[in-house]
Amino acid sequence: QPRLVESGGGLVQPGGSLRLTCTVTGLSLNDYAAGWFRQAPGKGREGVSCIGTRGGRKEYSDSAKGRFSVSRDNGEGTVYLEMSNLKPEDTGVYFCAVGPCYRGAEYMDYWGKGTQITVFP
Repeated sequence: QPRLVESGGGLVQPGGSLRLTCTVTGLSLNDYAAGWFRQAPGKGREGVSCIGTRGGRKEYSDSAKGRFSVSRDNGEGTVYLEMSNLKPEDTGVYFCAVGPCYRGAEYMDYWGKGTQITVFP
C-alpha cells in the first residue's frame, strides 16, 4: 500500500536551512510527479513546489522561488526539498504528495502526514 513519510523538519532560526526528505514506498515513484505543500497556522494549504516524473520540470511558488530547490531520486524512492534563507513566514506543516501537482493539490493521489517547520529565533 502506498505510503509517504516526510522527515527533516524542526526548529530553525531565520536565515537558516533545512532539507526535507519524502520517502515513498508501495508504488513506483517514476510513475508520478511529486509536490510539496504547506499549511501555515490559521491558513489554508498552499503549493510550494512541483517536480515532474523524471525531474526535468520544476515549479515553485513565488515565495519559494530562489530559496527552495526540489529534487528526486526514483531509484531510492525519495523526493527532497532543500530550503535556505528561511523566514518566519515559512513556518507551517509541510506535506509531500505524489500525483499531477501541476494541476493542483486536489488532484494529488497520495499524501504524507506532514512534518512541522518552525522558523523562530
